[in-house]
Amino acid sequence: MPSPLPVPTFFDPQRVGEVWRVPYETRAAQAALWAKEHELTPAVMDEKRVCLLAIDVQNTFCIPDYELFVGGRSGRGAVDDNVRLCEFIYRNLGSITAIAATMDTHTATQIFHAVFWINEAGEHPPAMTMISLEDVETGVWRVNPAIAPNIAYGTADSLQAYALYYVRKLSQDGKYPLTIWPYHSMLGGIGHALVSAVEEACFFHSIARQAQTLFELKGDHPLTENYSVLKPEVTEDAQQRAIPAGVASRIAQKNLPLISMLLDFDAVLIAGQAKSHCVAWTIDDLLTEIQAIHPKLTNRIYLLEDCSSPVVVPGVVDFTDAADAAYERFAAAGMHRVKSTEPMASWLQ
Repeated sequence: MPSPLPVPTFFDPQRVGEVWRVPYETRAAQAALWAKEHELTPAVMDEKRVCLLAIDVQNTFCIPDYELFVGGRSGRGAVDDNVRLCEFIYRNLGSITAIAATMDTHTATQIFHAVFWINEAGEHPPAMTMISLEDVETGVWRVNPAIAPNIAYGTADSLQAYALYYVRKLSQDGKYPLTIWPYHSMLGGIGHALVSAVEEACFFHSIARQAQTLFELKGDHPLTENYSVLKPEVTEDAQQRAIPAGVASRIAQKNLPLISMLLDFDAVLIAGQAKSHCVAWTIDDLLTEIQAIHPKLTNRIYLLEDCSSPVVVPGVVDFTDAADAAYERFAAAGMHRVKSTEPMASWLQ
């Protein structure tokens, strides 16, 4: 395995919590020189193929004062995580074959946004409202008929029937209740973008290793939540019919191409936000797929635990213990909990 590299002098950890424009042409020239100076070969030549899966490392989750900043218990969680993540990428440019960045991707009229729902007074639910099965059954919250023509089912009645089915399905499957999230990760908005410092590190890797960063969009279907990049919360319509592949007007499908791609690598390193939600649920879905194929494949999965933080809202909710319990379960199944600050050679098998 290649020796750890120095971190380029242009990297400024003090700016990781800020949004700025990456100087692509300058960084491209620097990356080409860096590759020559450190004798980096094209990623396609790697004997041990390593993928870094960076989950939702976007401004909306990682920049203080943005919509869903993941502060963890320290209050700086995602910022400090991304300092370590960037340094990890730079130090291990010669060992990381590919970087796959997932992108939480939303528009306004989705089932977990306020405008989708109204009460008897025509008011929308405040952000962070939990909509239960009983709420929909009793009419505390019902779908907004004004948006129905623009949603897959087309009419208020059919959309209402789907909404009732949806919350019932969440309840039956032991999922979290439907949460009305603040508008976030809005497609075309600055919150949707990768954190500038992380984008810069990914771009530098692309040029230095001649390997395109892979981008996986998730969460853009209006009728389901998509915490995990591998599978939406609900995959069937109100008639419990699995929607055929290629029919985009209904419910999203399991991401079989991404699952296949990840399991084709010799090692998959996982980081991102939030540890308690999108990261944990992605890992859980990956574990399910692995166990269905061959349980020993879990030893290919490495969880960069110091590059992820749980959702913590002081005085309101703290998912730290739940996230830790999930990671303990993943480790018990054979996955590795590792630190980005430790040399890869010390833990990568």
